[in-house]
Amino acid sequence: MDVSKLYIGNLDFNTTEDEIKSHFEQKGIQTKSITLIKDKYTGRAKGFGFVEVESEDVLQKAIEALDGQELNGRKLTVNKARPPRERSGGSGFGGGGGGRHSRF
Repeated sequence: MDVSKLYIGNLDFNTTEDEIKSHFEQKGIQTKSITLIKDKYTGRAKGFGFVEVESEDVLQKAIEALDGQELNGRKLTVNKARPPRERSGGSGFGGGGGGRHSRF
């Protein structure tokens, strides 16, 4: 069984997983899981998350049914989630500067 992931954005910061699940179900779309992203330091919602659905077909149906729809006074952005980007592993050394130059 193939699971597909949606990005859901422009969420009101007080929106809950249950509200999202209910909103999807009203359109006849069953969700496998819902993850709302929170700031790791404050614990406050960042206004976006991810929803897993059963298949690519359900994913397309969800995008067509929900993108631009209103939830809690905000127009949702719903599209296919992109895989996470690799973090660049640079060395962290940005060079330096050569101290002060004297004109004597």
